[in-house]
Amino acid sequence: MKRMLTILVVSAMLMSFIPAFGLASDAETYGDWKYTVSDGSATIIGYNGFCSGELDIPSQIGGYRVTSIGDCAFEWCDGLTSVVIPDSVTSIGDYAFSECTGLTSVVIPGSVTSIGDYAFYCCSSLTSVVIPSSVTSIGYCAFYGCDLTSVFIPGSVTSIGFGAFSACDNLKSITVAENNSAYHSKGNRLIEIASKTLIAVGENSVIPDDGSVTSIGDYVFDSRDSLTSIVIPDSVTSIGDYAFFRCDSLTSVDIPGSVTSIGDCAFYRCTGLTSIVIPGSVISIGAGAFSWCDSLTSVVIPDSVTSIGVDAF
Repeated sequence: MKRMLTILVVSAMLMSFIPAFGLASDAETYGDWKYTVSDGSATIIGYNGFCSGELDIPSQIGGYRVTSIGDCAFEWCDGLTSVVIPDSVTSIGDYAFSECTGLTSVVIPGSVTSIGDYAFYCCSSLTSVVIPSSVTSIGYCAFYGCDLTSVFIPGSVTSIGFGAFSACDNLKSITVAENNSAYHSKGNRLIEIASKTLIAVGENSVIPDDGSVTSIGDYVFDSRDSLTSIVIPDSVTSIGDYAFFRCDSLTSVDIPGSVTSIGDCAFYRCTGLTSIVIPGSVISIGAGAFSWCDSLTSVVIPDSVTSIGVDAF
């Protein structure tokens, strides 16, 4: 369902192996645990045991305090069903639990301040998660493709990456704490206040037409099968990458004359679209923007467009 993004993730992972090999000589083992030590603290980078059922991550290992879960530490441990992270940990790395498809429960302690990019990517059985008030940043696609039904963003969070809660098919509600100065959730939407960027949407949520959104962020409506039509208000100037990726049921979209850019793969595989009118305000159309829109028979491209990416149509 999310093959395009998975390919990109795998490519990124292959690139990440190059520095990983450089760290191998510094890795240490303690029982089934693999870890590195820096400034007197340990980072868990892997587990040699059988990843099945519940896993309690130790707070100390080899005589060192465990302060972080490293990048890719438990990636693809699909037999893992629950994880308890100790309160010594302050950061969860990129891809740390990515593709742990059997993971149903994770306890994030009040010591964690950052959750990395793709940290819980496609943990498709994860139905709930409590983000503690210690967290200040949530990475790019951190909970992408999880089975979350609700999300609460505490006041401490000042940075949320695009796609953090995208492709969560059962996500019904998004709530931001009232004391959060960076984001708000008016209308069951996650909106970054300063940039007026729409980050995520809950059930039955649409793009507001009150001027509070000027940019549709990456992945916002990714794989939203229930979406049949969308009216983009004239406050919006940009449509992000993968914004409507694989919205198979989308048959109608109204792009206003305020939009100047359409991102990469913005409407990729929207197989229900039959026609599209690109307004005279648009300057750039990203790579793959309307690729694999199999039913698309009519496209109007204005003279204003100066850049069309590879495989845009």
